[in-house]
Amino acid sequence: MSVVQPTAVAATVQVGEGRSGSPGALETRLRQRRAEGRKLLVPYVTGGLGGDWLDVVRAVAAAGADAIEVGLPFSDPVMDGPTIQEASSRALESGATPQGIVAALREAEVGVPIAVMTYYNVVARTGHRRMATEIARSGIAAAILPDLPVDEAGPWVDAADAAGVETVLLAAPTTPDDRLAAICRRSRGFLYAVGLLGVTGERHELAASSLLIAARCKQATDLPVLVGVGVSTTDQARAVCAVADGVVVGSALVRRLLDGAGPQGAGELVADLRSGIDRG
Repeated sequence: MSVVQPTAVAATVQVGEGRSGSPGALETRLRQRRAEGRKLLVPYVTGGLGGDWLDVVRAVAAAGADAIEVGLPFSDPVMDGPTIQEASSRALESGATPQGIVAALREAEVGVPIAVMTYYNVVARTGHRRMATEIARSGIAAAILPDLPVDEAGPWVDAADAAGVETVLLAAPTTPDDRLAAICRRSRGFLYAVGLLGVTGERHELAASSLLIAARCKQATDLPVLVGVGVSTTDQARAVCAVADGVVVGSALVRRLLDGAGPQGAGELVADLRSGIDRG
């Protein structure tokens, strides 16, 4: 699939421009791996999905993940499609809570940076400072809040920065260049390029918008750029990595977990993805 370059791009935002402090653990790790010539792989795991979910996190780390996104189950996950919605529902029914997931990660000893993904309602109810502090105390490097727009993110980002938590922001295919520049200035850890409009889920074909947004983001920032949403297979991940720095893979992994694959099956999928993108 050929990549059509955008006709207009935002000015490149260099590391540190418009941002306070030095890069955190997540960004440092991803930049280091990129400098080594590696493409970046970040699997998504729903926290609290099954009694062995921490073993799943450890398994995907051992299989070659550069970092891991752990979803805090929420009753109205507006960005997520049926697969992750089902996983969240199962986790909630088993008694999982955002605070419980965050606390459990404190003892995980995974060996790679963790980013938690949640929705702003959870943060607002908990309180910015308290949520950021709890995340930091558990050794979690970053947070992803997909429903928090950049122009309303200031209070949370300030609290997160003060606690040493990196806030990963998202850029959609429809994001105009001036807004993309603002997102790049505010984002920490990496820039999450949303591959297509709509919710998460497995797709048979890679959307052309995945490559377009990847190219735009790469021209707009020096941050690691990872594409997520709509990346399900090794071939799709490899195609995205020809343009972006790496991929986030969620629904394909969560579907395996819902089907009972367990830590071993999760590790096997991540190992296949790792091998595929390393081959280029």
